[in-house]
Amino acid sequence: MADIGKIGWVDLTVDDATAVTEFYRQVTGWDSSAVSLGDYEDYCVQPPGSEAPVAGICHKRGDNANIPSQWMIYITVEDLNASMARCEAMGGEIVSPRRDMGSHGTMCVIKDPAGAVAALIQPAS
Repeated sequence: MADIGKIGWVDLTVDDATAVTEFYRQVTGWDSSAVSLGDYEDYCVQPPGSEAPVAGICHKRGDNANIPSQWMIYITVEDLNASMARCEAMGGEIVSPRRDMGSHGTMCVIKDPAGAVAALIQPAS
């Protein structure tokens, strides 16, 4: 797998994703597209004139309720279960348990021994 160890995505999880998406639209020029999650929408953001998303801005709801409000990188791993076990063995913590991301794979959120938070993602087979 060529992408192992690379940063595959970046998300920001906040209480009001709509307002924060508008903030970044005004400050950076990003365009946005809504991603329906049933009774609310999260957002993908794109550089002006591009359809390719560069990041996501999400509401702190459901599975995201306990995720810190910070820009979070998603690091691609080969075996999520093994990486989660190594995280805990090395003094880290699982902040958000393993969850299915559909065609994107499976992910979890970890905290390293210094307190920094990142997501790990195992691509779908």
